[in-house]
Amino acid sequence: MRARLAAALLIAAVAPALAKAPPEEVARLHTILTPIGAERAGNPEGIIPNWTGGLASPPQCYQGVGHRRCDPFPDDKPLFTITAQNVERFRDRLSAGEAEMLRKYPSTYRINVYPTRRTAAYPEFIYDATLKNAVNAEFVGVGDSIIRATAGVPFPIPHYGIEPVWNHKLRYRGPGLRRYNEQVVVSETGSFSVLRTREDVRFAHSVRGATTESLNNVMAYFLRITVAPKRFAGNITLIHETLDQVKEPRRQWEFNPGQRRMHRSATFGYDNPAVAVDGLRTYDQGDVFNGATDRYIWKLLGKREVFIPYNAYRLHSDQYKLRDIVHRAHVNPDLTRYELHRVWVVEATLKHNLSHIYARRVFYLDEDSWQIALADLYDRRGNLWRWQEAHTIEAYDQPFPLPVLETVYDLTSERYLAAALNNEDPETVVREFDPSDFDPAKVAKLVLK
Repeated sequence: MRARLAAALLIAAVAPALAKAPPEEVARLHTILTPIGAERAGNPEGIIPNWTGGLASPPQCYQGVGHRRCDPFPDDKPLFTITAQNVERFRDRLSAGEAEMLRKYPSTYRINVYPTRRTAAYPEFIYDATLKNAVNAEFVGVGDSIIRATAGVPFPIPHYGIEPVWNHKLRYRGPGLRRYNEQVVVSETGSFSVLRTREDVRFAHSVRGATTESLNNVMAYFLRITVAPKRFAGNITLIHETLDQVKEPRRQWEFNPGQRRMHRSATFGYDNPAVAVDGLRTYDQGDVFNGATDRYIWKLLGKREVFIPYNAYRLHSDQYKLRDIVHRAHVNPDLTRYELHRVWVVEATLKHNLSHIYARRVFYLDEDSWQIALADLYDRRGNLWRWQEAHTIEAYDQPFPLPVLETVYDLTSERYLAAALNNEDPETVVREFDPSDFDPAKVAKLVLK
């Protein structure tokens, strides 16, 4: 009886979110707001500038597809540096994780703050689709899935915590990508091991003309082939990422060269440990957050101005090796770039009758892109345990924001995970894959040749 009452109360709490945005709110898009729902105007201090369209075309330094995306702001210098000595001056513009890193590593960790460049931009068809979504997109049930949404941002004017999370999950990253991913586990002494993979992704929900009804419950296709180290080379993971993961968990297959066959594997999600991360990241921490939302109560805490990683072109440069980036305790602060941006703050609190290693998570989403930039992760005793970041660039040749480094810092063990690096590999490129490229039988035939 209590369980039914709790479910009814939860549905009642979420019910207003099922209503479509009123016309007066939708009218703000393309006027007061940007086409995906950010505030066009800068902040009163002038530190955050007006959004004027973002970086929607390549700078002169860019040499074309396949070449490294060069830094369009090579002459920018830090305005100031936040350290353990002056952190109190800036605490209201820092996440809990940022402040803790400054306290924990006072002699080595610092935040170099650069001029704010609002570079986030998307194709026009994404802006058009977002306008339609503002009128039509709705939740299914209590937010486990959505309907009547096209390729754009589903909820550009959010009122409830679960809406920004869906905006992040369905943000535009092109119709598909091929990227190399250097995943690095760094010990407390600074030694590290590297897992190198090649990853092909088809973002089915981002294909021009796609709708949630046309997806057959598959929002993305993911194929990962391990390249190194040698003992893991040839291992393959194939995933069909479902839209409604409560109705149907993600479909997953594995190929092991020793077994010489592709087999359907157990479905992993939530707080199952991810592969080759030494316990530093759960499955639902990939891309800062992914997968089902049903284990948490999501609360929208509003907007803040926060220093977040942004325009990480220097960090992404092929002039640097992994050794230049991966240092003991944290990545090299001389290569990172932080800017002051407005972020949506969303708190996820674990439901009392469900389990997860994180009892509370606080996400900071860039208003211009819906990318989760930072996440504070708390244990069951309420202590800050881990902290995540996503360092991004604007892939101006497309255009869309692209993560080029994702980190997970364990604040108790002093270990960390760095992923999505490809400084020593080919640049990430857009590819328009066909769904058949991710058919398990077809993938098995290719690897068995």
